[in-house]
Amino acid sequence: MTVGSLGMLKLSLLLSLISSATNFANAGEQRDIVTKKSGGATGVVPKFPPTCNRIECPRYTVVETGNGYEIRRYNSSVWITTDPIQDISLVDASTTGFLSLFDYIQGKNKYSQPIEMTAPVVIDVLPSDGPICKSSFTASFYVPAKNQANPPPAAGLHVQRWGPTYVAVRQFGGFVADNNVGVEAANLQASLTGTKWADPVAKAGDGGAGKIKYSVAQYNSPFEHSGRVNEIWFSLQM
Repeated sequence: MTVGSLGMLKLSLLLSLISSATNFANAGEQRDIVTKKSGGATGVVPKFPPTCNRIECPRYTVVETGNGYEIRRYNSSVWITTDPIQDISLVDASTTGFLSLFDYIQGKNKYSQPIEMTAPVVIDVLPSDGPICKSSFTASFYVPAKNQANPPPAAGLHVQRWGPTYVAVRQFGGFVADNNVGVEAANLQASLTGTKWADPVAKAGDGGAGKIKYSVAQYNSPFEHSGRVNEIWFSLQM
């Protein structure tokens, strides 16, 4: 495989939020994820993301699986993160952040060092105060294990070091779009209501004025039209 071909494969995975395909998201594909019923309510049961059988992903332990959510404990790890991006569109802000991350893994860093692609790419979202106000987004790339000790620095990006981290997770299928991530985040919040995890989420995720910060994790190339796995993450303060 040529360097150019490898670069295109990496780009196809990295740009999985770019908008051209997002309008094809549909409720049928969102049911690709296994479901269960409890008390008349249907909840998404998270599964191990298939992409992580092919490329490196951060390691985690499942603490609990509930109706519509999963609690995970991620190991200590290192991520490369963009500066905050102000935009009214998650998809547009993600494109901006992803292009910076793609340049980074292609070798546009202080060491001129190519970095292997990993998954997921995570977008942190601090919601705005209204539908036409700008939200704040950051895009993060999990640094491969072989680069964790000394990740190459780069302009406009910074190293983020995680200690052991707990998150509540909801999975959904289809393509991520501006009109579905908020719904999925609300569904995750509803599924945690009344559980022992509601208070740790509230403590960790308060974005002010009753807003909860959340993250969108994606694992697939935009050219994969079935079996897609996306996740909403809420941090937990344990």
